Amino acid sequence: MRGALTILAFAAAVMAAGAPRADDAPTAAAPPETILLKAAHVFDSTRTALRDGVSVIVRGDRIVSIGTAAAPAGVRVIDLGDATLLPGFIDAHTHLTVQIDKDYYRGFYAEMMRFPAEQAIYAALYARRTLEAGFTTVRNVGAWDDFIDVGLRNAINAGITEGPRMLIAVHGIGSPGGHFDGYAFPPDRVKPLGPIEGICSGPEECREAARYQMKWGADLIKIAASGGVLSESDPVDVPQLTLDAMRAIVSEAHAWRRKVAAHCHGDAAARLAIEAGVDSIEHGTFLTEDTLKLMKAKGVYLVPTRMAAEWVRKMADTYPPQIAAKARAAAAAHQSMFKSALRIGVPIAFGTDAGVYPHGMNAMEFGLMTDLGMSPAAALLAGTRDAAKLLGVEADVGTLEAGKTADIVGVPGNVLSDIHATEHPIFVMHLGRVVVHKP
Repeated sequence: MRGALTILAFAAAVMAAGAPRADDAPTAAAPPETILLKAAHVFDSTRTALRDGVSVIVRGDRIVSIGTAAAPAGVRVIDLGDATLLPGFIDAHTHLTVQIDKDYYRGFYAEMMRFPAEQAIYAALYARRTLEAGFTTVRNVGAWDDFIDVGLRNAINAGITEGPRMLIAVHGIGSPGGHFDGYAFPPDRVKPLGPIEGICSGPEECREAARYQMKWGADLIKIAASGGVLSESDPVDVPQLTLDAMRAIVSEAHAWRRKVAAHCHGDAAARLAIEAGVDSIEHGTFLTEDTLKLMKAKGVYLVPTRMAAEWVRKMADTYPPQIAAKARAAAAAHQSMFKSALRIGVPIAFGTDAGVYPHGMNAMEFGLMTDLGMSPAAALLAGTRDAAKLLGVEADVGTLEAGKTADIVGVPGNVLSDIHATEHPIFVMHLGRVVVHKP
């Protein structure tokens, strides 16, 4: 009782301190700045071709117009010269609260030994690097613990720290011993995880896990339909949740108007997830053509994470043996799956699995997709317009159009001639504020 009274007294004191005084006079807000952005080319993501000779006018945090109109009087002009303006990039698969070290064991130990407040500072650093790389929106599909993703998103939204717009999943939902429960700690040393942490068995417990994530602030739900590469104890491709469990999670999430992303390497697991009604398959490493055709028919997005596949292939020799074997097998299968998805016409949204590799390198995904036959324009659409549709934020971002949020990236030269220009942004604007400008 005393504790409750203390909390109430503290709340009353805070409210009193914040109450307006009679001598508090309202101050007029400064008018929002108007900025005219000029560059040789514009890729607005409403079409597959460049627009030349047009400018983008921004007022406050919104795009006012795109065209050839003369600059209004008193406008601030930023001329990027021989460059391409694009919508802010969107990464639909990130983990901003962690980063796997090149030395697997050292990195794992370092993160385990950090205090939550310390890890939150690292997360803020990773968010800043991601924004400076041109990624103004991300979907953070799971954080390990301590609700650091919730705190990071909220701090960014409050203007306390800088980073991209974040949609977060809080804890990923999976089975005991599965990919999201992937470290075999002795139970007498580390308490086994439960529904609050996203680990569940059976439909009702998994429904409970989904409700917990949404209670703590999840904008979407992430499930582990199959095993994973970087978890120690599970096969990479086998199903890890039953159809009934996945249906319970999906129905609960959709009732709350949240989308569901399914981590999935295995084909059988993907078919269960698609039948359960998920909105996207993440990775999709071993998917067959029949499953890819089913995804196209149902409008289920593939988020391929080519960057993660290439990174684990490159780093396989540094991983524990059981993880290294899975990494090599996944990398070998991923290329052919992606080529099949392109040929079949599966909807594709850009996603990288940032955190598996160092944050800030996200744009390398564009080149990795075009290396396998995707056109530069299609890759750019996957990382802007199409990713926005998957995330459900297409009303605000994903294209350069009047009335939309002023999230804008500038890259050197003609981006359709050199897709790798996306890796070297010279200009980044987020919510109408210039974050990067390299004259």
